[in-house]
Amino acid sequence: MSEDVKLVKFGIPEYWDQAKHELMKRDRIMKKLIPQFGDLHLVGRGEPFTTLARSIIGQQISVKSAESAWQRFLLTCPKCAPAQVLKAGSESLIGCGLSKRKAEYILDLADHFKAKRVHPDKWTEMADEEVIAEMIQIRGIGRWTAEMFLIFNLRRPNILPLDDLGLLKGISVNYFSGEPVSRSDAREVSANWEPWRTVATWYLWRSLDPVPVEY
Repeated sequence: MSEDVKLVKFGIPEYWDQAKHELMKRDRIMKKLIPQFGDLHLVGRGEPFTTLARSIIGQQISVKSAESAWQRFLLTCPKCAPAQVLKAGSESLIGCGLSKRKAEYILDLADHFKAKRVHPDKWTEMADEEVIAEMIQIRGIGRWTAEMFLIFNLRRPNILPLDDLGLLKGISVNYFSGEPVSRSDAREVSANWEPWRTVATWYLWRSLDPVPVEY
């Protein structure tokens, strides 16, 4: 990958400044929140297969355990390529410390990519819901994982991950004085953020934890 391409993929999203300006203009909470984080912005992550494999391995375990499991996985599959994963097989993946179920999920992911039942080369041109519909055919990938992929890999500007506990907590703390919020409450608040719901979500994450979100 050339340096120019890297800068486009991992630099500031082209919509970020416009989104910040519009969110601050129309939302009193965003007007207070956004300036607190200066020039910080959403940073893109990796290529599709690696990103999804890592997200499956990290499901429902601590960050530290996820990193340890990922490093063991890379010792078995250093290229992290679908063909290499399929060749390794279930027993080798379980030997990396993965549960039987996660090994099955990783193999299903690799099979989908190798058989071209998913089309990552076309995801950049596809609509958000089309990408989600294709991704959730893979075992172990639900809507939340697909939405995180849209945010962190494709850097789509208008994703609202209603199953994300951080988003709901961010809305609770910043808009409802800490009172619990429902998905309906979240939808109502977020109507003011269109078409920049990803950006507003990112700042709410930041309000809870100033360390950049890793995915």
